[in-house]
Amino acid sequence: MDIKTMPNVHVLDHPLLLHKISQIRKVTTQTNEFRQLVKEIAVIEGLEAFRELPTKNVTIQTPLEETVEPVIEPDSLCFVPILRAGLGMVDGLLELIPGAHVGHIGMYRNEETHQPVEYFCKLPKNIADLDVYLIDPMLATGGSAIDAVEALRKRGVKKLHFLCIIAAPEGVEAFEEKYPDVPLYIGALDRQLNENAYICPGLGDAGDRIFGTIQ
Repeated sequence: MDIKTMPNVHVLDHPLLLHKISQIRKVTTQTNEFRQLVKEIAVIEGLEAFRELPTKNVTIQTPLEETVEPVIEPDSLCFVPILRAGLGMVDGLLELIPGAHVGHIGMYRNEETHQPVEYFCKLPKNIADLDVYLIDPMLATGGSAIDAVEALRKRGVKKLHFLCIIAAPEGVEAFEEKYPDVPLYIGALDRQLNENAYICPGLGDAGDRIFGTIQ
């Protein structure tokens, strides 16, 4: 399967984005710098992912005259990080659209089966009416992302997008096979998964590096 031919897969190539991803890959990058870089990466990815946001025309008053200008509707959007690593990207997206809603889905990876287990889900009551952006720094096997999309679809979500910083080809293919209609925004497409289902070259465990819980 050729990922480049998938119409809903967007591998981003902004030079500043690629530079910052290179910095978070470094084993020497400490927690505070890593956390700030993830936030900045989310801002850049958000600018790309929000390119197709609908606008409506409203009348505003400038210091010189009245004019009709386009605006977005922030309260029609919802950011849903997959806990816990997805939390690291939320502040960056909220800098762009402070009025957006935020929901949470909690999942962990079974270390033996490498499959996700849902343990928490808290979403706005009107989630089915919102344009939802699901967020996770890493798309490895695709299991967590697929299960999170399924959880949102069961709750009536129709408009859905997925943002990640680094993805493995295996995860992209699994995700697109299951949900080809969900736009996928990727900061960097890496080589492969290793035998422990970690992305290579990757950056290690994003959650541990964001929250400083590396053993």
